[in-house]
Amino acid sequence: MAIDPKKTIDDKEIVARLAAELPKWRLEDGWIRRTYKTNGWKGTLMVINTVGHLAEAAWHHPDITASYAWVEVRLMSHDAKGITERDIQLAKKIEDVVGWQPGTEPDSALEGTPRGDLRFAYIKYD
Repeated sequence: MAIDPKKTIDDKEIVARLAAELPKWRLEDGWIRRTYKTNGWKGTLMVINTVGHLAEAAWHHPDITASYAWVEVRLMSHDAKGITERDIQLAKKIEDVVGWQPGTEPDSALEGTPRGDLRFAYIKYD
């Protein structure tokens, strides 16, 4: 059965799903939100570009607020006037990609940026 992209999810279910599926996200003022901390402007731009790519590919567009060392992503389906499955699924994809930590997976040749060298650091993993 196809998911109705305009069917809103009630607040109680959203809170339960965020706790179970996206614990770093929160429901606030009708949006699901997540703030990513970065090590500076370079990391902030990388997060913004990553979120932008994923959102454009999904044809679902978040609100983004940024400063020197952080990015806040807010999702809500404007056409449905609430949180829908689209928002939850896009949040999961954003979390998977932005939160990915190279060098933490067994048997991976992708070692990640040099640890401890702030010239290469871009995101603060929490």
